Amino acid sequence: MEVMIIATAGCSHCVNLSKELDELGIEHRVVHVEDESELCQKLAIRHSPNLVVDGEVVFRYQPTERELKEFFNY
Repeated sequence: MEVMIIATAGCSHCVNLSKELDELGIEHRVVHVEDESELCQKLAIRHSPNLVVDGEVVFRYQPTERELKEFFNY
């Protein structure tokens, strides 16, 4: 499973989301919209942060811990 956080370089929510994924043991990488304009256009990224799993945007906002646990079946 490929998990990405797509966010702007200055997104403060991205840090929190990354920490929550770390705490759940979910491997992920952070992609900055400034570096991946084609990917962002393809996925219609307009806000930050976004959580993308296996190429599909699953959250277009910072999900709660509960939402993350439900999505990843924890």
